[in-house]
Formats: sequence, C-alpha cells, structure tokens
Amino acid sequence: MNLKQELKNRGFIHQVAGGELGDVLKEKRTFYLGLDPSADSFQIGNLAPLMLAKRLIDHGHKAIILIGGATGQIGDPGGKKSERVLQDVKVIEKNAKAQIKQIQKLFGTKDLMVVNNADWLNKLNLIDFLRDIGKHFTVNSLIKRDLIKDRLQGDENSISYTEFSYALLQAYDFYHLHEKYNCDLQIGASDQWGNIVSGMELVRKKTGNSVYGLTMPLITDTTGKKFGKSEGNAVWLDIKKTSVFAFYQFWFNTKDQDVEHLLNIYTELTHEQIRDLMDKDPQARNAQKTLAHEATTLVHGEKEARAAQEASKVLFSGDLSTITKQTKKMLLEGAPSLSVASGDAFIDILIHAHLAQSKGEAKRLIEGGGVGIGNRKVSNIGETLNSEDFSNGLALLKKGKKEVVLLELT
Repeated sequence: MNLKQELKNRGFIHQVAGGELGDVLKEKRTFYLGLDPSADSFQIGNLAPLMLAKRLIDHGHKAIILIGGATGQIGDPGGKKSERVLQDVKVIEKNAKAQIKQIQKLFGTKDLMVVNNADWLNKLNLIDFLRDIGKHFTVNSLIKRDLIKDRLQGDENSISYTEFSYALLQAYDFYHLHEKYNCDLQIGASDQWGNIVSGMELVRKKTGNSVYGLTMPLITDTTGKKFGKSEGNAVWLDIKKTSVFAFYQFWFNTKDQDVEHLLNIYTELTHEQIRDLMDKDPQARNAQKTLAHEATTLVHGEKEARAAQEASKVLFSGDLSTITKQTKKMLLEGAPSLSVASGDAFIDILIHAHLAQSKGEAKRLIEGGGVGIGNRKVSNIGETLNSEDFSNGLALLKKGKKEVVLLELT
C-alpha cells in the first residue's frame, strides 16, 4: 500500500495545503513538526502527530522535530478562551529538555533531527523582525484565522498582542527551517492549520518557493473532548504523571466504537491485522487488549507492557494468590487502592473508596447484592473485613461488574 492510501486509511489526513496529497508525498521531503514545551512531558494528544511523523520517516521522508523553547514563552492562542498564564523561562527550558528525551526514546534510531526555536528566535532584533517579517502579514487576514477570530467573539473577549504575534513567530520557524535545511513540509494537528498556512505564505513571499502543509484530525474521546492536559483528561507519557498500569488501563478501557480508529493512529499494526482484530468477538475485547499492549510497548517498552497486562488480568480475575512483587507494586501504584484494617466496616470502606457517596447509598448497594469482596458477595450491612478476605495482603472490593478497588491490609 502506498503512503497516500495508508495515511488516508488510518485517518491521518484532515487538510492538505499547497497541492494534492499524492503530489505532496510523491517526492522525498524534509518536514517538520512543532511542539511547545508547556509541560515536562508529552501526553497522548501530542503522541498522535508524532505517530504521523513516524509514518513519514518510515517511507523515506526526513524529519525535524521542533521544540518551541521560544514560542512556548508566549503560547499558542488556538483553542483557548482566555489569555494563557506565561511560564517562567527556566521552567520552559526544563520542559524542553524532558520532551527531547521522550522524543529520542520514542524514535530510537530513526533518522530525525531535534531543534529548539529558541536558538534563532531569541536572537532576533525586534525592528528587523517587524520590517522583514511583519510587513508580509496584514491584520485583516490574521483576524480571519479561526484561532484568533474565536478569541474576538463577543464584547468581553480579547487577545493580547503577545499571543497575536504567535502566528508570525511560527511562520518564521518554517522560513528559517526552509532556508537552513530545505524543509518544505510542515505537519501538525488540525488546530495548527492557520499557523501552517501563515508559514507557507511567508516562505513563498520571502523566497518565491512553494512549500506544503498537512494536518491530521484532533484526537478526541467519546465525549468529543480533545486529548490534552488542559482538558482535565490527560494521559501522560511520563510514568511519574501516569503510571504504566494506568496508561495500559486507559487503552484497555477504550469503547468499542473508538478502538479501530485508535489502533490505526497509535499502533504500527498493518491494516489487515487491525481488520482481523475487529472481526473477532467484541465481547472478548481482543482489540482493546492489543491496543493497550501495543501503545504501552511503544511508550514504555515490552517488559513494562507485559507487566501491566498481567496486573490487569489479576485485577479483573480476582486471583491474588500467585501475584508477584512487581505486579503488586504496579497495582498499588496505578490501580484505585485503599489502605484498610481487619475489622473495618464495609459501609465505611465503600465511602472511603469512593464507591458510595453516603452510608445510605452504601447500605442500598450491599442490600441489592452489588458489592463483593474477592469472589464472594457482601450481603450483610453490618459486615466487616477479616483477614481471610486477603491474599498476599491484598483484596479486591467490587461494585457491580466493572468498578474495582484494591484493598491493602495494614
């Protein structure tokens, strides 16, 4: 399958600028993907365009990953309803170093260059920039771009000149990379369309050369929320922010209607392998298991993926008798857990474990047969924990069929 068809089949294509997709991809190009270091770790929303970059590299295109050490000091106004809080420069520098390490781990030995736009943007002279770059942009055209237009809707909304200038700085990045490395393609998520077009226009006006842009759809959850740290549903690549087990469980819990799309974006399985998974019984959740294993292997390695898979089996099978130290540690770090003592009342435990909001609700759950400890039902509202409920110091408290909390005996 050629690259054009593969990218379309996998759902990587949203918009193409400068020509038809086939024409853009038929020559081997140097492309760049820009990422602002607003945090010291990427999250899975950032991972999606990095997977697109991987696809392009695998088909012979040269990659430049740009970390926005300078633009990150301003922040992209796109997708925001109000002015960003500006971060300290030292924090941004620390974030940039952490992100570069993650990129190197993700791409391994693949052929790519990592650059930081602070290396050139921080050296710009303001007057020279306004004369040489600013004159190529009109305010009329910039305020028609969605990322700025959305911030100007209504009498109370506004955008500072600081954020307004972001498009010019990103455009300059494209021009700089084109001049220095002959970069002629920028890729990004669909919310970067306006910035990409600005860069293409600047390159054309300054050099007379034609360059290209390619965006992919934003990845969203089933409610339509963007995968991103500012949306309150972030899944981080750094294990200090999202444990390996929690990372694995996120993918494992993917809804049936989303799993094929996420397999296409976040794994390197072939189209045929994905179709075979989708043809199997959905009750067995083979597609979700494969997605969780592949995505976790990609980010954390095969060993950690297998450990997370084993911990998931233990959590939902209820068999704690043969649990290993590694699996126990992974469960306590990543699964919902609670420290308890022998003799604690189940009514109180349900509240502390956030499985019930009140004693009345806890009583109703128990009386309705909706609470279990290990493989037995809790049927008496006055019942308490005892040491026989535990194996290797752990027990599984269940509410219904899906909600599970790990209890650790202290």
